[in-house]
Amino acid sequence: MTRLISLLLISLIIFSSCDTNTILKDNYDIPDAKWFIKDSPSFTFDVTDTESTYNVFYNVRNNRNYLYHNLYLTHYLTAPNGKIIHQHLDEIILFDQVTGKPSGEGLGDIYDHKVLAFKDFKFSQKGKYKIKISQYMRQNPLLDVISAGFAIEKNK
Repeated sequence: MTRLISLLLISLIIFSSCDTNTILKDNYDIPDAKWFIKDSPSFTFDVTDTESTYNVFYNVRNNRNYLYHNLYLTHYLTAPNGKIIHQHLDEIILFDQVTGKPSGEGLGDIYDHKVLAFKDFKFSQKGKYKIKISQYMRQNPLLDVISAGFAIEKNK
């Protein structure tokens, strides 16, 4: 009986911690931390609420050996009808240019960055959307980026 109660409590904790305001949280693991320009991962997600606004974040994970202080990324947001409705080149600061201090959260030599790509975005129609990410640096492959992706969160 105590085992059943424990199992129910654990399940309740797990399900209550789920964020219903997040419609996408996904990352692409970059093989061998070598991001080739031709590698542009895309992520598909459903939009059911067209009345709310959403914030879109880049998720980037890099290691300490990354050669630059910044990272240029381009995102392409495609509507259910196949048209690109939002596209932008963004600069993400991964390390302080003067001190070299990482700007993200880290554990050991690995750093995670959650950076706002665009905010208060309103989806015009319900359906399946796709968002794609491309690295826009001069180095090919770009070394020491471990993963990249997106989080899309409904504003409360």
